Amino acid sequence: MPELPEVETVRRGLAPHLVGRRIARARTKRADLRFPFPPRFAKRLEGRRVEALTRRAKYLLAELDDGTIWVTHLGMTGRWSVIGAPAPSGKVGAGFPSEGAATKIRQPGDFYYAEPPDPAHTHVIVEIEKGAKGQHVCLEYNDPRRFGYMDLIAREAFDAHPWFKNLGPEPLGNEFSASYLAEAFAGKKANVKAALLDQRVVAGLGNIYVVEALHRAGIAPARAAGSVSKPRLEKLAPAIRAVLEEAIAVGGSTLSDYASVDGRQGGFQQRFRVYDREGEPCAKPKCGGGIKRAVHSGRSTFWCPRCQR
Repeated sequence: MPELPEVETVRRGLAPHLVGRRIARARTKRADLRFPFPPRFAKRLEGRRVEALTRRAKYLLAELDDGTIWVTHLGMTGRWSVIGAPAPSGKVGAGFPSEGAATKIRQPGDFYYAEPPDPAHTHVIVEIEKGAKGQHVCLEYNDPRRFGYMDLIAREAFDAHPWFKNLGPEPLGNEFSASYLAEAFAGKKANVKAALLDQRVVAGLGNIYVVEALHRAGIAPARAAGSVSKPRLEKLAPAIRAVLEEAIAVGGSTLSDYASVDGRQGGFQQRFRVYDREGEPCAKPKCGGGIKRAVHSGRSTFWCPRCQR
């Protein structure tokens, strides 16, 4: 599943093609993804200008000029492709380019264990008005497992929407700190890894980056969240921020042949210290321990028993 850095990489890759541009045409190739599309979804997108493209947790938020927010969640295998091709008949809006006619395809974000895109699983196509260079651009949403979903939400109803009203603070935002974690963890018997994956506690954190941050902070993932001392939380909060910032800087955790919109490879998987390194030596200097793996709630946990307590 794409995590916060991958979604942020997607946002940054899509923004130059969306922000300030008008959606000329849109179509869906099926009635639903994980959930049904909202009524008249494609028609409601057409003609709208995208004023901003932001992120909340693992959601992409395209703010439209009619006061609605186009929400996308990538689920497990969802991805957006940016496809540039000559506009049919030289006119934007004259029709979608025929399949296979694109001159360039770029993936603005990818993630560990991603599957190669298959045109049969392209479910949403959005045609963007041509830019200053006259290039015709389409965005295609591909999702083999269809666990992703989209909606159109009125801006005034956004904060109260069930998907967003209970989300915790952004781990890269000003509200997130050791003091906040101390308050959020107080009395919690759940293990610290599970607590950090709870979106009501922290928005957007996923399995890979939680285990990496816990290793950097020297905290065992199975330790009860409420038993983690304030001094150790003073290490954990910046470790979470550092891991996420490093991952965003290199385009997330991606396959080795992935290139983002600007041509950079996503390479945080090359910096994993514990994730997917079962049986390897601990990366911390002078530790001498070995990486262990366990499965908790269907998710792999990796840690070093020697330096994580």
